[in-house]
Amino acid sequence: MEILQQLHLTVFAIDVFRLSIWLLIIMIIFVPLENLYPLRPQKIFRKAFFTDLTYFFLSGLLPKLLLVVPMSMLALALHGIVPGGLHEWVAGLPLGVRFAAAMVVGEMGSYWAHRWMHEVPLLWRFHAVHHSAEQLDWLVNTRAHPLDQVFTRLCGFIPMYLLGLAQPVTNQMDLVPLLVILTGTIWGFFIHANVRWRFGWLELFISTPDFHHWHHTNDGKAFINKNYSAMLPWVDKLFGTYYLPKQSWPTRYGINEILSVGIVGQLLRPFRFQKR
Repeated sequence: MEILQQLHLTVFAIDVFRLSIWLLIIMIIFVPLENLYPLRPQKIFRKAFFTDLTYFFLSGLLPKLLLVVPMSMLALALHGIVPGGLHEWVAGLPLGVRFAAAMVVGEMGSYWAHRWMHEVPLLWRFHAVHHSAEQLDWLVNTRAHPLDQVFTRLCGFIPMYLLGLAQPVTNQMDLVPLLVILTGTIWGFFIHANVRWRFGWLELFISTPDFHHWHHTNDGKAFINKNYSAMLPWVDKLFGTYYLPKQSWPTRYGINEILSVGIVGQLLRPFRFQKR
């Protein structure tokens, strides 16, 4: 028992160290960019910075633990439903083709998960944590309730499992889901960044800070609940939720609801009874 506890502590320490290195790398990239090309003058240690820093570590540790059982059960269940021939054919495709296809079908699943988070009141309780940020920068990417992340990730992986683009039940390591998560994570930091860059016609094909900043706007009912896609804006075009004016940015962010300043209160709030 003592050896098992020491093993768990060692794994935990390694994960924290890994996340610390990852945090340092991201800061080296995004802090200078936000200082050189700022959308708005903003301090590095802005309001709620340390709350979001705590979320950074929670987001790197908790969802992984919470996803182990449901992802395994989901993979096994879907593996039994989908014809084996389809999985074999997809497994024979080049890695680049599988990765590109996984990005598209995963985005479809994540889009609807994200949209439901806004449209279903129970799910919004969890997602409101992310939208409570009143100042945007790269670190806001990780401000999210762990169950919000679990739900979104599950919905993103379901279509990948169905089509055999992610095959976790095989004996070999599947690089595709790892690449999808890594790409999505890095891009998530970028689209939340406090930078004023625009990309012209490319903005229809790949999400940008301006595209996602409009998703976080609190400028009025006419502008909210748009731009759910994390990476592929044309998915929003397809489902009628695309909004990206050519010359303007949001004037304010956040939500009208009052959330606890402390992280514990934010994590517990979705489970509390709320009067109408």
